[in-house]
Amino acid sequence: MGLALHFLIAITTAVVYYLVALRWPLLWRQPLLCGTIYGLLVYGVMNYIVLPMSAAGSGSKDPLWIGLSILVHMFLIGVPRAVFARRAVLARQFAS
Repeated sequence: MGLALHFLIAITTAVVYYLVALRWPLLWRQPLLCGTIYGLLVYGVMNYIVLPMSAAGSGSKDPLWIGLSILVHMFLIGVPRAVFARRAVLARQFAS
């Protein structure tokens, strides 16, 4: 169940970014900046809203782990979502 929820959350965050980017062009015109900010937002929501409400409880309190986790969310989660959303928006516009 944990793996299924993980993929559900991952897909949901990607779809949300894409749908908002369709209405807010800054998100696909500036994918590095906006993706980085989105990664921080996803980190915050997951660690301060979702995880405390789950059976998993709160995460690590180690500053090194927290810093690494923030960087991962910024550059390996947020930026790729923004880059792929940009490609999808541009493909949609080209097809129209």
